[in-house]
Amino acid sequence: MDYLGKDIPKLGFGLMRLPMLGDQVDLEQTKEMVDKFLAAGFTYFDTAYGYLDGKSEAAAREALVNRYPRDKFQLATKLPAWAGPQTAQQARDMLTTSLKRTGAGYFDFYLLHNLGDERTAAFDRFGIWDYVLEQKAKGVLKHVGFSFHDKAEELDRLLTLHPEMEFVQLQVNWADWDSPSIQSAKCMEVARKHGKPVIIMEPVKGGSLAALPQQVSRIMTQADPNASLSSWAIRFAASQPQVITVLSGMSNIAQMEDNIATMKHFSPLNQAQLQVIAQAQAALAAIPSVPCTGCQYCVKGCPAGVAIPGIFKALNNLLIFGNREGALGNYSWETRHGGVASKCVACGQCESVCPQHIPIIQRLKEAAAQLEVQ
Repeated sequence: MDYLGKDIPKLGFGLMRLPMLGDQVDLEQTKEMVDKFLAAGFTYFDTAYGYLDGKSEAAAREALVNRYPRDKFQLATKLPAWAGPQTAQQARDMLTTSLKRTGAGYFDFYLLHNLGDERTAAFDRFGIWDYVLEQKAKGVLKHVGFSFHDKAEELDRLLTLHPEMEFVQLQVNWADWDSPSIQSAKCMEVARKHGKPVIIMEPVKGGSLAALPQQVSRIMTQADPNASLSSWAIRFAASQPQVITVLSGMSNIAQMEDNIATMKHFSPLNQAQLQVIAQAQAALAAIPSVPCTGCQYCVKGCPAGVAIPGIFKALNNLLIFGNREGALGNYSWETRHGGVASKCVACGQCESVCPQHIPIIQRLKEAAAQLEVQ
């Protein structure tokens, strides 16, 4: 089937988790990773205005743009209109800044960054939908789309309102496939309904699927002792239909070499391998966690404005995967407006409306103890 990006190799280099030396990007190791990536036949690089406080885009210039012909790779970046701008001009200047930082001349794929929840309103307020189309008409942008973190219903609404968007970038991995909060499968269904190809992000769930609990990892290692856990995750993502590429945020040469080995001669997972994934999904689901579905009933009357569903998402990252760093990052993001777990006043309003009958007050105390800096 023909679709945008069908000929792009199915492994993309995500530049969000680059190797670091202190607070600076390790440019020499990054250059070596770029060289290996391109030498293996892969061509898609993904960065963003805000990655590493702008250091990611600058590293793309030094390690990639200044060292290779511009037509030998695709470069994508993103505009987060919700992250700081107070005027439309300030929001539009983010593209100008990205062009200067990267020296790329143009971007092959340009994304409105992280739509969903309250963040989408900034793109409407600043007229960014029309702005990127204007820049596409000028040749500054080759293809425009958006990245998305929200429910399938909201994705359907956005694609209905904005059919001019050529692609979407979605969080898709086997652990979140049936997640009530991430809804990987449902979001993929919506993209197919609208005929939009997909760039997949977080195929290894921020590294969590490369360090699984033993009762889950055992299922995969017994099925194929030579396959890394991350290779299972990336191949699952790449096996989905109408995928432009699967982004992997590689942080060192070893990760690059493993991903290249996995995807150099990629073939979709067969039925037996998909059954292994299904067994791993069942084993993961059996691990005790907070059974929050993200329905938001609990937050509507919370007098302290506690970000309950987001807090439970972060706590589950710790409970299920043991990923403290990832959980702390989740917690910081979900409570960025101040709704931390320790603000709970134990009024019980949330528990009275929770369809899952979660002991929310007690679980919030657990989250505060585990995830708030003491």
